[in-house]
Amino acid sequence: MIAHQYNLVEIRRQAMQADIDTRKSAAERNRLGQFATPNTLAIDIARYVESLIVERRKSEIRFADPSIGSGSFFSAALAVFGSKRMKSAVGVELDPAFADAARELWADAGLKVVRGDFTRIVTNSSCPAAPNVVMANPPYVRHHHMDREDKERLQRLAFKMTGVEVNGLAGLYVYFLLLATAWMEDGGIAAWLIPSEFMDVNYGAALKCYLTDKVTLLRAHRFDPDDVQFGDALVSSVVLVFRKTPPAVGHAVEFTYGGTLTEPHARDFISLERLRESRKWTVYPSHAKNDRLTLSDGSGPTLGNFFRVQRGIATGCNKFFVLDRADAESRGLPDKYLRPILPGPRHLKTTIIDADADGYPLIDRQLCVIDCDLPEPMVETKHPALWDYLQTAQALGIMDGYLIGKRSPWYKQEQREPAPFLCTYMGRGSDDKQPFRFIWNRSKAIGTNLYLMLYPQYSLATMLRRHPDRAKAVHALLGQVTGQELRGEGRVYGGGLNKIEPNELARVSAESFVELWPELRSDVQSQGKLFG
Repeated sequence: MIAHQYNLVEIRRQAMQADIDTRKSAAERNRLGQFATPNTLAIDIARYVESLIVERRKSEIRFADPSIGSGSFFSAALAVFGSKRMKSAVGVELDPAFADAARELWADAGLKVVRGDFTRIVTNSSCPAAPNVVMANPPYVRHHHMDREDKERLQRLAFKMTGVEVNGLAGLYVYFLLLATAWMEDGGIAAWLIPSEFMDVNYGAALKCYLTDKVTLLRAHRFDPDDVQFGDALVSSVVLVFRKTPPAVGHAVEFTYGGTLTEPHARDFISLERLRESRKWTVYPSHAKNDRLTLSDGSGPTLGNFFRVQRGIATGCNKFFVLDRADAESRGLPDKYLRPILPGPRHLKTTIIDADADGYPLIDRQLCVIDCDLPEPMVETKHPALWDYLQTAQALGIMDGYLIGKRSPWYKQEQREPAPFLCTYMGRGSDDKQPFRFIWNRSKAIGTNLYLMLYPQYSLATMLRRHPDRAKAVHALLGQVTGQELRGEGRVYGGGLNKIEPNELARVSAESFVELWPELRSDVQSQGKLFG
């Protein structure tokens, strides 16, 4: 296909892509994980792959994309490699609209489109011949959009074909990468555009081990989270390029950050030994904009030594279960089954919360959450006002919620004691600005799952019982945790949104606590002996 013809087809492809995208809602495309690769990015990736096989310029390319879509990566491969070098090309696509579009667009250029589920096609005898170049942007389907039976099938298949035990929280893209690598020819090159979340989370550990032990990871380019690669998907992306061959002794991986693959903002070479020991890969390479830092290596004191960290409650529907205190009173709802609860972080303007005589926060908008353990007949008999309110749930669709169906009675909440300290679960912030806020809670209010609740334990709890005035200093120390470390222990999503989970917050260094109160260090040492 000559350049002029190629350009015309690529322009047509982009128009067809946009047309098919508009036929689905944003929610449906999110569930299916359909986010097309921009042509400029696909070409950038193809050029980097070309640089790796430049010494084999006369070799023939057998191209494959297990999630071809409308053919963005095949289009880029044609533009960069040229049609004469493409001995074969195959694309697999589950969505019939995209499969038909790719076939119509690229059949004359030699692309064979196979319609179906790649994770099933790769196991049968009709699977196309093994490729030596794979370029792919697999479906970004999160684990909660995958049904249990299919997830278990994929876990068994991944283990059978690669020996990797995939965590159930992993997204569909992990299975695509593993299965496609098992399919491809030994020595082949693969380039994958995937979410960068696996680099930081526990359920990405198996994939990280695979990338350091089973293949030769050549390059990991992480985009600046503020530079979302897909205008309709809030994900932070990484390009992984590797060769299907075991890594050589002393191999180092090129990590780049920001900008483009051709002109990144920063680069560094990280040894496999160092990578294997690293909990977080997003700390590489070091750069002013990549302001992620982990201070704790597990040997020193951490917040987990002094606090039990737990997510706030998930009500199942805050709009129904959480009411203004004044509204609940006007409805005649019994105080006994109402608990003070904090508003969402964006509505909470202070980091020190005092209480009124009833334990409610002294803030502009006091809220309460319905929490009752009485069976329905008793509620109907003893508390008719509460019963009348609960009857409105059916018409609102509340009863169809997943959490509601798991609870008995359905209006009983998770049990949490008020936490003296809380941390917001998500937020933004750059440089040394904390992306999350620490709150000193002197009220009886609990928090929703938009907060992490910090309960002092062990020697810190004992100290605060003896010296309650030191709570102010505890809050101050929490406020001194740097933004870099909080971002480093958490994870980042597209658009620069940071999130942190309980176990991640628990890993934050607490060296400042033992510097101020040396007596706490012995408790850290005893815990180390217990759990070591």
